[in-house]
Amino acid sequence: MGKKPFIPPEIKDEVERIVESVNERVLKKQGRYYITRFKGRFLYLDRSDHGRIGPICRLEYCGSMDNWKFSIYKFSSGRYDSEEWFFPGSGSVDGTVEGAMKAGLTAYE
Repeated sequence: MGKKPFIPPEIKDEVERIVESVNERVLKKQGRYYITRFKGRFLYLDRSDHGRIGPICRLEYCGSMDNWKFSIYKFSSGRYDSEEWFFPGSGSVDGTVEGAMKAGLTAYE
């Protein structure tokens, strides 16, 4: 099995542009916004809801902008779960950052 790729700086920049765009277009008027964290090959999407910040999902970089592996954060266990697919919004998960953000919005309204 090959070594998993780290997220290159240009991909991080593109992710930041996507997140900023969704925050501006979709969430600004709702008093909410997504926050990014990068660690190794993972992108963590947290969300601020009226000042309260919490984890939403984790994406694993698989080599391209349209092929991220999705894991929802489960508050019941305090862990990210890539096997959980029975949650509101799971249909929005399409391997993209924006799809993950849409899924998170529905899962944790």
